[in-house]
Amino acid sequence: MRPDGRKNDELRPIKITTGFIKPAEGSALIEVGDTRVVCTATIEEFVPAFLKDTGQGWITAEYSMLPRATHQRKVRESKIGSIGGRTHEIQRLIGRSLRSVIDMRALGEKTIVIDCDVLVADGGTRTASITGAYVCLVQALRFAGKTGIIKGFPITDYLAAVSVGIVYGEIRLDLCYKEDSAADVDMNVVATGTGRLVEVQGTAEGSPFSRETLDALLDMAIKGTERIVEIQQAVLET
Repeated sequence: MRPDGRKNDELRPIKITTGFIKPAEGSALIEVGDTRVVCTATIEEFVPAFLKDTGQGWITAEYSMLPRATHQRKVRESKIGSIGGRTHEIQRLIGRSLRSVIDMRALGEKTIVIDCDVLVADGGTRTASITGAYVCLVQALRFAGKTGIIKGFPITDYLAAVSVGIVYGEIRLDLCYKEDSAADVDMNVVATGTGRLVEVQGTAEGSPFSRETLDALLDMAIKGTERIVEIQQAVLET
């Protein structure tokens, strides 16, 4: 029995509210169960030095968690004076994932900065961040097209992410914190709307797992991202 009574292949309730941060070119509040993340997209008229005069754009991301997003207060990284390894890893994952569905030449020499700020963390903050970031990225690019900042529409596919794992011997989709902390296998999967894999992060927390189990985990994850893409489509079409 899962903590919230879901079936093993069932997602937590997902709600995406667009325009949550009005000054931003694109923004969304994504709620996945009790996990809540605010995502914004900002268009900057420059690119990193290694892309200057290439005609290509760039997408980068920053990720942070409010001190009381978790049960115990976490010290702000700005107070410590350095960004932790986990934060670096998640930021790079978000940026990498979004760049996989963008035609950088169509974007032109512009940078889109994605900010993901976790308000409440109950498992799956990185996957929720990617899913919400995609929505606000689309909003920002639509804004850029309408205002003449860019020509055309550089997005090539949808993008969503979800966690999957093995908890008490069962393959489960979209783990909450209680499940994640008890998982024998923990995996995050990023996929396009056409079902192509962008990134797979999977770890055996205890005993190694078989290739057959890996295939079963991926199958469940892809079915999950397909359902998430349907939610994204409904939000972006309104």
